[in-house]
Order: sequence, then C-alpha cells, then structure tokens
Amino acid sequence: MTALARLEKDFTENVMGYSALGIVLSTCVGSIAIFQILNFGHGVLNMALVLVCVAVCSLHNAAILTVQKPTLIFKLLMASVLINSFVIVTSLFI
Repeated sequence: MTALARLEKDFTENVMGYSALGIVLSTCVGSIAIFQILNFGHGVLNMALVLVCVAVCSLHNAAILTVQKPTLIFKLLMASVLINSFVIVTSLFI
C-alpha cells in the first residue's frame, strides 16, 4: 500500500475532521501562491495564474460544501496543494 493510498484511506475514514483542515490548508497555500504571482505584476499571464489558483481552491471548497464523496474531496485537495505549491516554487525562480 503506497503512502498516497494510506492517506486517502485515512482521509475517507475521518472525512469530517480532515475537511476542516483541508479548507484551511488549501486556502492558505492558495493565498500564498496568489501573493507570489501578484508580486511580479498584473499582466494577462499573471491574472490567468490567479484564475487557476482561485478555481482549484474553490473546487475543493465547493466539493466539501456540497458533500461530495470523500475520495473526490481528497483528490481535489491534493490537486489544490500540488498546483498551488508548483506555482509558489516556480515563482521563486522567475
């Protein structure tokens, strides 16, 4: 069993507690990513990246609020954290 599978299994068993933590994590990482993007200007590419960050965070939060399946919520959380972390890391080297 891989680490990701174990995390997903634990998340599905304790979805109520992890959902609250997931909202905080997704929102905090997303806001840091948006801050990093806007430090470099307000061009079209920057606004497109802001749109991506906001959309992925909103999808995760909407999945929790509409009581979707725990596996979908977990996958959206992972997507949100990975995409926003990628934006943060790439903005550090630009």
